[in-house]
Amino acid sequence: MIPWEEIDRAKVSGHEGDVILLKRGTEFSIRTAGTELMNSRRHGSEDALAELTCRRIKRKSGRRILIGGLGMGYTLAAALEQSEPDTLITVSELIPAVVRWNREHLGHLAGMPLDDPRVSVEEEDVAETISKRKSAWDAILLDVDNGPDGLTRKANERLYDKSGLKTSFSALRHRGILAVWSSGADEAFTRRLKQGGFQTETVTVPVHKSGKGGRHTIWLAEMKDVP
Repeated sequence: MIPWEEIDRAKVSGHEGDVILLKRGTEFSIRTAGTELMNSRRHGSEDALAELTCRRIKRKSGRRILIGGLGMGYTLAAALEQSEPDTLITVSELIPAVVRWNREHLGHLAGMPLDDPRVSVEEEDVAETISKRKSAWDAILLDVDNGPDGLTRKANERLYDKSGLKTSFSALRHRGILAVWSSGADEAFTRRLKQGGFQTETVTVPVHKSGKGGRHTIWLAEMKDVP
């Protein structure tokens, strides 16, 4: 078997271990503390995060989408594929090295989505991006850490607590959608979404596009109509 080759590594604020980019043949992996965060051969659920969300956006034109977490660019690529020419997508990525890796090593995997003129990148915590503007987004897609249970950074959990959900609610346009990726189910998070004013659907999707292997969880939380 071909051994893994380390391409690069980066520090993450608030996390003791490095985030590491590895390559084996044509396969890429991003890991931290011995845990694989993403793999170029298993991105079915990342694609589904964008596909399921974009199909539910009610606005027909002028869509504004925020993606929290660039990863290997698969969610971004899927969102672009589902979007119109006048859609604008902002990607908020905390780790500058991940943006650089996409430009230098990973971009070809998802079709160079960062080169699309509809895309802009904010190198910052997505929680900060969300808090900057109210009623700004038709959809906020969060693929941050391992989901509501922070793995690489405990600070990420603030996205998913009651206060964080309230901020996301305020940042969405009318009938906007908050979509959240997770490696597994979390009933407590589902309850928080409903308590925060979201009409929530929880779906499980395959890790692989073929449908084989494990499954991940996606929450599709739509703002309830205000009476």
